[in-house]
Amino acid sequence: MHVLITTGPTREYIDDVRFLSNASSGRMGYALAESAVRRNWRVTIVSGPVALPAPVGVEVRRVTSALEMLEVCLELLPQVDGVIAVAAVSDFRPASRQARKLHRGEGPFQLELVPNPDILAEIGRRKSRQWTVGFAVESSDLLAGARAKLAAKNCDAVVVNSPQAMESGDTTIQLVDRTGTVAFGFSGSKEAAAERITEWIEKSLIRTETTSGPQL
Repeated sequence: MHVLITTGPTREYIDDVRFLSNASSGRMGYALAESAVRRNWRVTIVSGPVALPAPVGVEVRRVTSALEMLEVCLELLPQVDGVIAVAAVSDFRPASRQARKLHRGEGPFQLELVPNPDILAEIGRRKSRQWTVGFAVESSDLLAGARAKLAAKNCDAVVVNSPQAMESGDTTIQLVDRTGTVAFGFSGSKEAAAERITEWIEKSLIRTETTSGPQL
């Protein structure tokens, strides 16, 4: 079982020193990787910039921008059995990056933004035999957002949480399965949440894939 996990934020540079990003710590994705290794899965992380050491036994591919993350994910997709998309990917990037640091006295400036690719949707469109679990950060109507993401991004499950979890060691999650049903909810440390998620994946996705093949 080879699993790809995306995690962390992306950085979309405005000039040599300034960038658009978010508060994702990457801790949830790294906790999932450690939990997966304990289940004897092979794990490859595609990680945005985080201040976390690589988990033991895990291959880490480090990227900066959403475009870089997409490129690496599509490179790895044919090699993996499943994808857990935890990364908090920037929705937009500057239309152009300045080749030098901008100075206050040169302003005012107008920043034109263009949409970034939807990495999870692209994986969902291109996948064949792989299962996919996405994460959704919602500030209101959490379950409606998760159910919409299931269909739009061709996921087998979506884990939904709130923005307050991004910089915290704890989280409150609900996992919504492919039928739109809440399979379970959990509040506690991200490490404990990761255990619940990988346990559910093992029972509900991996065993299903294993037993749904042709019967001889």
